[in-house]
Amino acid sequence: MHEMPLIRRELCNGCGLCVDVCVQTVLAMIDDIVAIVDAEHCGYCTDCEVVCPTQAIRCPYEIVFAEYYERRETILD
Repeated sequence: MHEMPLIRRELCNGCGLCVDVCVQTVLAMIDDIVAIVDAEHCGYCTDCEVVCPTQAIRCPYEIVFAEYYERRETILD
């Protein structure tokens, strides 16, 4: 299994914005490139993905709440 979030090291410009917004301290800068240091504690908030100016980091899983789809089906019926 891959560590999450996914990092494309060749795209990282070392700005550190993702590290700054990571409240779970999952990310750190190592040799001026972002690295995952504690993947187990990642809450997949996707804040790191949102602030990355080079799209070097992404969180490919999307959390979907069942209530939304239940309401949507009711509205569409």
